[in-house]
Amino acid sequence: MTVSVLLADDHQLVRIGFRVILEMEDDITVVGEAADGAQAVEMALRLRPDVVLMDVEMPGVDGLEATRRITAEGGPSVLILTTFDRDDYLFAALRAGASGFLLKNGTPEALTEAVRVIAAGEALLAPAVTRRVISTFTTPDTAGVRLDQLTPREHEVLVLLAGGATNAEIATTLRLGETTVKTHVSRVLMKIGARDRTQAVVLAYELGVVRPGG
Repeated sequence: MTVSVLLADDHQLVRIGFRVILEMEDDITVVGEAADGAQAVEMALRLRPDVVLMDVEMPGVDGLEATRRITAEGGPSVLILTTFDRDDYLFAALRAGASGFLLKNGTPEALTEAVRVIAAGEALLAPAVTRRVISTFTTPDTAGVRLDQLTPREHEVLVLLAGGATNAEIATTLRLGETTVKTHVSRVLMKIGARDRTQAVVLAYELGVVRPGG
């Protein structure tokens, strides 16, 4: 399966560099380039790529607002790619619905792997970073979320999700098949009202299912 990607960055040289890196891979293709957030929203909803690589600081509509608009319309998954290692950007990106957050000073291998992970429906969140951000910036907004709706097995799945585990890793830890894990994950998301795995991680910390540093 080929992963289609939309690049959103206001620097043309940056977009060219990302295109070269991504299109060296047989299973990744770049379907478009946007120079600002407004273009990114329009192209994401029109082209329906698998992943949008989104810069944060762009003129007009910035990357965070563009991410919010794309996810609100049920658009593709968004991977924030920025120069700035700022906790407020990271947390705002998660709140906006981004599925991942990556720094531009990473390796080409990290970028291509991140695209594949996001395209597969996983969240790209390093556990240590997630704990630091949620510990510092989270304001609980968990009204109506009831953990007692979760079965013991679903609670275990939520804990592992919060630790950044993939479906395969959850399956190995709990000695379950991946199909069964996918079913559990879907039920967990539905019961706690999470839009996706990323939001489930945020809610897990806010609800005290896991704790920073724990």
